[in-house]
Parts: sequence; structure tokens; C-alpha cells
Amino acid sequence: MEGQPCPAGMRADLSVADSMHTFPKTARAWTTVGQAREFFRNDKVHALLVVRDGVLVAVVERGDLAGRGDQEPAASAGRLGDRVVAPFDSLCETWQSMVAVGRRRVAVATADGRLVGLLCLKASGSGFCSDAGIAARAHERLAGVPVR
Repeated sequence: MEGQPCPAGMRADLSVADSMHTFPKTARAWTTVGQAREFFRNDKVHALLVVRDGVLVAVVERGDLAGRGDQEPAASAGRLGDRVVAPFDSLCETWQSMVAVGRRRVAVATADGRLVGLLCLKASGSGFCSDAGIAARAHERLAGVPVR
């Protein structure tokens, strides 16, 4: 993927902060694997962000739970590393990395580990979910409108 151009409409000068979702759902540090499995029953969910006092402890993906007991801490199944980017990182380079490994979500955290957002790659792979779009879908669900 190295050297692949940004998708149409994505300016090369944008940072992750320009496109991240700023109010991601999170889980507390004591969330269990069983509770995480329940969270992942929604097939639109790709990552569980485990936080303690605003600091990101782990990013758990569905596959991380395989072979784990329901009472184990979910955080022990996840990791940070390639699942976390900084707000000032290049959006285009982050997109390239996500596409290369097939990852649709990466947590966005500051240098001291504070969770500040989530970068959500759309299913089309051509752009990112916006705060406005996520809020509109949540409003539709509350109003009983079928989700697309």
C-alpha cells in the first residue's frame, strides 16, 4: 500500500483530527470478555475501546475474544500498538495503513494516552464516518427509523 494515493477528495495535508469521530463509545477497564461479546453482537461494531480515567487501556477487536473465558477482563484480550494513532498523524497515511491491513477502526489518543476520538473508515473505504452522520443515525434509531 505504500505510495498509494489518497482517495478522491482526501487532501494530503489533512490530519487524523480532521476526520475522527469525537464521541466514541467506550468500555470501562473492568468490562469482561462476556460483556465484550455482547457488545460485538452488533455487526457494525469493529472495536471496543477500553478506558480507565480517560486513558485508553486497550482496543479489543472481535477476533481477540476467541478462546477467552467470559469472566476474563476484555482489556487483556486487546492491545494498543497498531490500533492507535495520534490526532496529528497524516490522515492519508493512516488511511493507507488501515486499508493495507483491512482495519476499519483505529483509536485516536494523545501522547499521554488520553482517548480523543475514533477514526471510522466507511465500508466503501473511500472516507470516514463523521460526527454528524453518526449522530443522525443514532437519532434515526431512537425515532424507530430503520438503519441503512
